[in-house]
Amino acid sequence: MSEEKKKKFKMPNSFTILFIITIVIAILTWIIPAGAYDVTEDGNFIAGTYHTVEQSAQGIWDVLAAPFIGMIGNDLTDGAIEVSLFILTIGGFLNVVTQTGAIDAGISSIIRNNRDNMTKLIWVLMLIFCLGGSTYGMAEETIPFYTLLIPIMVAAGFDALVGVATVLVGSGMGVLASTVNPFATGIASSMAGIGLGEGILPRVIFFIVMYLIGGFFVTSYAKKVKKDDANSYLTQEKLASDREEFQVNENLEGMTGKQKVVITLFFLTFIIMILGLIPWSELNPNWTFFESIHESMMNAGWLGNLIGTSLLPFGQWYLTEITILFFLMSIVIAIVYGTGEEDYVNQFIAGANDMLSVALICAVARGIQVIMNDGQITATVLSWGENALSGLSSGFFIVLTYLFYIPMSFLIPSTSGLAAATMGIMAPLGQFAGVAEHLVITAFQAASGLLNLVTPTSGVVMGALAIAKVDLGTWWKFMAKLLVATAVASIILLVIFALLGIG
Repeated sequence: MSEEKKKKFKMPNSFTILFIITIVIAILTWIIPAGAYDVTEDGNFIAGTYHTVEQSAQGIWDVLAAPFIGMIGNDLTDGAIEVSLFILTIGGFLNVVTQTGAIDAGISSIIRNNRDNMTKLIWVLMLIFCLGGSTYGMAEETIPFYTLLIPIMVAAGFDALVGVATVLVGSGMGVLASTVNPFATGIASSMAGIGLGEGILPRVIFFIVMYLIGGFFVTSYAKKVKKDDANSYLTQEKLASDREEFQVNENLEGMTGKQKVVITLFFLTFIIMILGLIPWSELNPNWTFFESIHESMMNAGWLGNLIGTSLLPFGQWYLTEITILFFLMSIVIAIVYGTGEEDYVNQFIAGANDMLSVALICAVARGIQVIMNDGQITATVLSWGENALSGLSSGFFIVLTYLFYIPMSFLIPSTSGLAAATMGIMAPLGQFAGVAEHLVITAFQAASGLLNLVTPTSGVVMGALAIAKVDLGTWWKFMAKLLVATAVASIILLVIFALLGIG
């Protein structure tokens, strides 16, 4: 008699997981009382003004509509359309470059030159991503790097998780330990009524510790997989499939002259992106170099009109501007390499098509926030935290503040949105417990950053996993030890800072 094979549990598709979460949140809008805070002219909550409002339970139609509203947005929630268009354009750009052969030749060169030093390369790359996360909240901008690094790591004998982690853990730990990130530290400091420079010392210490923890975790795992792929969290079938899909010919000849120009333009694109995104004048009021150049160009008569008056100076760019940048550079690269018009269009569309599922998953993730905001339960949860944290000692207060911000980060995945919504309430509470405002900000960033490494409500997390074709359950297993280590280290640092009054 043949025994029936037990069916192993298989993690649902990422889209299914997000839809299930949307349903759960919708159910909660029937249970948790709806509430609201009075707000300032800037739309920020005013402490002590919470009041219940008429219940706004979300029904079946609301759940079905959430992903579509998540794409286009409504009065309460910004749409994911900017992120999705950016991802599609990145796909087109990367495919145009890929078809020139420059990326394959470049990857081949990296592997040949770093075969015995790949873990050192991971440390360097993670530092770069970590600095990006810490200084300007690098998140959606990392999407193109997954497509580049996963093949490198797979070809070097690691697995796709190493490629994802190098970027996601690197940038994520940087955001978790933001030092001057204007979208987290800047907004939170403004809401708390303090300067961006206050608390810079503990934030720098936080940055160093988190970078070391993240780097050690990823490189240790990479070494284990390199030694024996049985140590990988991925199945043998997945590993074999990745080696086939991400196969790189290491014996390619050196790059041609045109390919060298293409790869130079390729890296120049990312340099321009970074220069455009870092808010120079917000970091230092005297750093107005790019604004001065922009003003001179715009005032140059025909030159300003030729360039276009909608062009913003470096430091004020965001998704729309860098999307246009990648589109422009795809055209420039096609012209330089000699790609024909029809081939260029076909290559760009094919590349965008490859990223379609990644773009759509961002909208579905944003749909969860639509349900929460339309159901008006976010303010109620915040009110519960406000009541629970008042009147505590400094040590207990900072630990509970950290713990409070973990579920709040699920409710409001945007660090800037969470800072704007809560810091006007949380910072004054810290004063009553003898905790400086800047330390409340550090606790908020650490908790928010921790959850955003794994939350399915993050378009970046789900997008990265979609590119690597790794399911969310595998990512959670992979990240479990790092999350525990990061949480413990964060709490220890926060308590030490609170008790010693380090500022």
